[in-house]
Amino acid sequence: MAIAIIGFAIASIAQNEKQEFQPNGKPLILVFSNFHTNFTDGESSSAFEVQRAYLGYEHSFSEEFSGKVVLDVADPGNGSKLEMTAYLKNALLQYKKGNFTALFGLISTTQFKTSEKVWGNRYIEKSFQDAHKFNSSADLGFSLEYKFTDFISADFSVVNGEGYKKLQSDDLFRTALGATVKPIDNVVARIYVDQIGDEVKQNSLATFVAYQTKTFTFGAEYNYQKNFGMVDSENLYGTSFYVNYVPGGNIKLIGRFDNLKSNTLSGDSNSWNINKDGQLILVGLELAPAKGVKVAPNFRGWNPADDNQKFTSSLFLNVQVKF
Repeated sequence: MAIAIIGFAIASIAQNEKQEFQPNGKPLILVFSNFHTNFTDGESSSAFEVQRAYLGYEHSFSEEFSGKVVLDVADPGNGSKLEMTAYLKNALLQYKKGNFTALFGLISTTQFKTSEKVWGNRYIEKSFQDAHKFNSSADLGFSLEYKFTDFISADFSVVNGEGYKKLQSDDLFRTALGATVKPIDNVVARIYVDQIGDEVKQNSLATFVAYQTKTFTFGAEYNYQKNFGMVDSENLYGTSFYVNYVPGGNIKLIGRFDNLKSNTLSGDSNSWNINKDGQLILVGLELAPAKGVKVAPNFRGWNPADDNQKFTSSLFLNVQVKF
């Protein structure tokens, strides 16, 4: 009996020592690249691109506290002569206990985080709101999230509103509130609102619903932004629909349709954003030949709202490498 008691005590001590938390961390490396050819009005152009590389490290200090630092190395675009530019994408501290999560620092924003995750093909194309600059994917500030039940959670955040490429240029802040609902298995819905501005306030509304299983995903979203860029009466809105289907193995079929619109101001004959308004059609195939590697040949068509612009079709071969 004494031997059994001693053995039980030793086993209990060993188990407690085994369960004791040990600080740990891991590097993060994610690379997006592509080769593409564009066709417009009988003309064609081709290019290889390394769109961006995320380089970072995340570390768990305790069971409740963790941190993450990520660099975003990307083509700055906008006609810049710089080949690649590095930005600090994330530099944050997270506290998570039970159903409560708090983030502080250079954090991921919440406006399109859920829909982007469901879309699941960020290396191929940005989600609708990200592509059309409704908000930045990261910003300096804080966010709070609480999961009330398996059915519903809510989040609140306050950020600079400038994005992670321009951290602070004024004393205005973007205040946001969101709620995520999972009414039945495989269905998720989300609504999000925010506001930023002084004399002219920009207001956002983002709504999203999706049905998702292991083999099939359908997502739909409607987005509206009043006084886009804090410019009075210039509103931007649109819808996005996407489908992912896994017929078997390491193959996924992808489809998406976006429609970006803007309002027509008093006295004008065309919408204020007509040069950028239009519809995107994307169909493609994703292959996963090895763990951490994704390859996606796809076709895209851009139908501009401006009748003076020509339809553009593109053939892409997108590649994601994750270490």
